[in-house]
Amino acid sequence: MAQNVHRPQFTLNTDGNPHPRENALVGVTLVLGAVAFVTSFFYNLHLLSSWTGLAGIIAGMIGLFVSVTTAERFLVVIGTGAAAFGLFLGVAHGGLFGGVW
Repeated sequence: MAQNVHRPQFTLNTDGNPHPRENALVGVTLVLGAVAFVTSFFYNLHLLSSWTGLAGIIAGMIGLFVSVTTAERFLVVIGTGAAAFGLFLGVAHGGLFGGVW
């Protein structure tokens, strides 16, 4: 006799309601944070790292402000932290304007 195995699916909508705007902000924050984090390790990519880090922090703060579920907040905080790391290291390597000023 076959038994029914319940496998929980990954979802950000743990309250059962769809949140497309909040989920989009989670995705944008995670992508910007990942790009800023990875490019911060390369000295010559400080412009990309700085600007994506700044945009990721702004998107993350907006995402935290409008988030509804704990799962959304969890991922937004991870993305915002990665973006902040990228911004800080990008600024240390040359800044947002790359020696223009």
